[in-house]
Amino acid sequence: MATMGAALQQWSLLFFLGLLLALWWAWRVLESTWIVPRRLGRALQSQGLPGTPYRFPFGDLKRFSRLAAAARAKPMPLSHDITPRVHRFYHDIIREHGKISVTWLGPAPRVIVNDPRLVREVLANRSGHFRKRRHNGLVRRLANGLVSHDGDKWAAHRKIINPAFHLEKLKKMLPAFAACANELVARWEGYVESDGAKEIDVWPEFQNLTGDVISRSAFGSSFSEGRRIFQLQSEQAQNLVKMMNTLYLPGFRFLPTRINRRIKANAREVEELLRGIVGKRERAMKESRASNDDLLGLLMESNVAETKQAGNSKPIMTMEDIIGELKLFYFAGMDTTAVLLTWTMVVLSMHPEWQHRAREEVLRVFGDNHPDLDGIHQLKIVTMILYEVLRLYPPVVQLDRQAHTEIELGGVTYPAGVVLSLPIVFIHHDKDVWGEDADEFRPERFADGISRASKDSPAFFPFGWGPRVCVGQNFALVEAKMALSTILQHFSFGLSPSYTHAPFPVSTLQPDHGAQIMLKKL
Repeated sequence: MATMGAALQQWSLLFFLGLLLALWWAWRVLESTWIVPRRLGRALQSQGLPGTPYRFPFGDLKRFSRLAAAARAKPMPLSHDITPRVHRFYHDIIREHGKISVTWLGPAPRVIVNDPRLVREVLANRSGHFRKRRHNGLVRRLANGLVSHDGDKWAAHRKIINPAFHLEKLKKMLPAFAACANELVARWEGYVESDGAKEIDVWPEFQNLTGDVISRSAFGSSFSEGRRIFQLQSEQAQNLVKMMNTLYLPGFRFLPTRINRRIKANAREVEELLRGIVGKRERAMKESRASNDDLLGLLMESNVAETKQAGNSKPIMTMEDIIGELKLFYFAGMDTTAVLLTWTMVVLSMHPEWQHRAREEVLRVFGDNHPDLDGIHQLKIVTMILYEVLRLYPPVVQLDRQAHTEIELGGVTYPAGVVLSLPIVFIHHDKDVWGEDADEFRPERFADGISRASKDSPAFFPFGWGPRVCVGQNFALVEAKMALSTILQHFSFGLSPSYTHAPFPVSTLQPDHGAQIMLKKL
């Protein structure tokens, strides 16, 4: 009987603890989906901010999903007025409620801030009131580098990484850029018959090109291992998109589903490969036989220098930190330049007069010679074209920042927890900022530089702005100019009859049905 009584006591205790846990969990759910949203909503509404009311528990998600699916279900006309297709929900909200509007994509209020002056203030973040939104575990498996960090860790990493992307350092990587561009052109020449034209989907071609560039410029002699990492990271990005496009349940990523197992296996393999490459480079550096002409070498060299200067006994960036940054190089460096080159080919096919002007400039500067860095700096027309493509088709269509503390912005006091959504693609297409021709391709608007291209300057944010501006923007632009110049030297091109104009944001703004181009040898 005593044993039975003890067992009953144990079960009673377990039941009581389980009940407490269930009550705690129910309270947390109630707090996050009802109490906090209602409090934040009242704080915004009391200041006269227009927008949608909170609908328990998912806010505007149902409307957002319905509009996105409807926009994606059909292609758009062949024009640059892309905002209704790219983000139909924001397009409708801005039209209904104005440029500063409250929405609810879940239980957290998301305020659209479609004003370049306020966007600059948020991105400058001088007082540290705004932070990047925390990434979930799935995103961290893909890329967990500089863009994920805040505060002192971000500042330390940025200081170490910056030197690797200075223009004088990019000179050392130019042979890798040139080799990849020449291989692309040689492959395309093999496709195209000498007396005709050939249809090529340039979107996967440019993904392969930029993956190869990152592999060679990041790892140099470890190119074959870099190629494998590129393949794994590409698959990770595709799997992540699949996961984000399905109903997400808390804890789902821990279930042993096929896609979860694949994501974990890929992450392990990428980290093992990177750990091996970094380990080999560390040993080579200790033995004074390392070549530091690639991103990895420059990063590790800078890490050693900054650690010594700080007087630390341990490296500022750990092995895990370096692996996170290298994973980010792949994800950000590959996708951003690939979409820029893809939309540039599409746009120059739509505007052959600008293709002709760009080719004339490239041939005047380089002739039949391989492009070099000095010549690339002379390409004014090509630069104007790339800027205008980045304006019309920004790789990242929006940036989000979360108020870490209560902050006043534009006459509104935002409580901690409110997400400010900076809709870059809408600012880039705003007629109040760029003029009535905002949806037209007019590279000449950048003839006098970025600062004079818009009425409210600057209003050009393809790489962000302020202290967190993309560290790799010089890398991306030099790579794009090298590739585009090499292509213009060898081919003329136009849209294929099979091309469907369907820009849509995935991880970046991508062509939903590919980018079929007709190539012809010059």
